[in-house]
Amino acid sequence: MDTSPNNYPQLCFDAGLTCQVCTRETARQLAQACKGLKGKMIGQMFVTIHSHSACAPMHAYFAECYRSYSLQETEAEEIARKPAARAMTAAAAA
Repeated sequence: MDTSPNNYPQLCFDAGLTCQVCTRETARQLAQACKGLKGKMIGQMFVTIHSHSACAPMHAYFAECYRSYSLQETEAEEIARKPAARAMTAAAAA
């Protein structure tokens, strides 16, 4: 067993993480922090966050998860704004 600090993905597995869980969670966090990234920028963020070559096979999964979470965040924001907009319209009409 290689005990070097760069033994990926074994270090992740030892910590209880799978590649899917790690990738999905970082995509979710990125979608919360940086909404609306497109194409190459999503890829650049993946490489920045997951810089080890062992992580490279998860690139497409990360992009898919990011887009899904980014869309969910946008929809949630729109739903949250609607009641506030109605309340302001009602107050203005009164």
